[in-house]
Amino acid sequence: MANVVYMVEDPVALIRLDRPEKLNAFTHAMIAEIRAAIDSAAADARVVGIVVTGTGRAFSAGLDTGDLARSVSDAVRDASQGVKSSSRASSESELPALFSYLLRVPKPVIAAVNGVAAGGGFVLAMMCDLRFAAPAASFTTSFSKRGLIAEHGTSWLLPRMVGLSRALDLLWSARRVDAAEALRIGFVDRVVPETNLLDEAKTYIHELAAAVSPRSLAVIKAQLYSHSGIALEPAIHETDRLMDDALAHPDAAEGVKSFVERRPPRFARLKGHGYE
Repeated sequence: MANVVYMVEDPVALIRLDRPEKLNAFTHAMIAEIRAAIDSAAADARVVGIVVTGTGRAFSAGLDTGDLARSVSDAVRDASQGVKSSSRASSESELPALFSYLLRVPKPVIAAVNGVAAGGGFVLAMMCDLRFAAPAASFTTSFSKRGLIAEHGTSWLLPRMVGLSRALDLLWSARRVDAAEALRIGFVDRVVPETNLLDEAKTYIHELAAAVSPRSLAVIKAQLYSHSGIALEPAIHETDRLMDDALAHPDAAEGVKSFVERRPPRFARLKGHGYE
């Protein structure tokens, strides 16, 4: 990988965006490298959780200006020819929003935001399950200042995180929000001194690995993301079915046994995108 550093420190997979001279701006090749790193982490049974961060003074400044200009040019050409852009094409198995596959990764994904997160960088942080930020971190949606819309799932996820009016403000104004405000409005979960940022994210995953069923983490994540888009009644019915599955799974017996024996549980790790 040219612009992404990937390493596993059991039980943590660390993915570091590594293009600091360009504020870790994404090229299309770099976006593919991030996907490859995430897939490797999902497939690795050692990995309980994933931490994504940036090298240097930025988390990510979003899509590289050269790639953005080419995307605009391609969209203008396709529109003039009546062709739908392949990047916008729908798929039964893959959402077209940038980094939306993170919502389906059956392991916790934490964004350790060390600096500016703008445009696509904002989206990457948003698509992670938790956001830990250094005091110097900042966030901006950027889209409206580029003549764009609430892109890449922001119209759905962002209001659920911060509320409708705050989401409108962030998307309309594209203003820069510092870490303290991001924490106050609920976009960021913790603000951590920069020297402790990665350790805090890693410690969170270590604590999960020591005490919590990885299968439970995966099912709960899937429940919350899918149930936020359906009515209460079908959500409760699905939860009832999932509970029957959980009670019949070996993790339930191990959870009870470890509690009775007053010892740390020995839950099986997950390998791949399923949790059966």
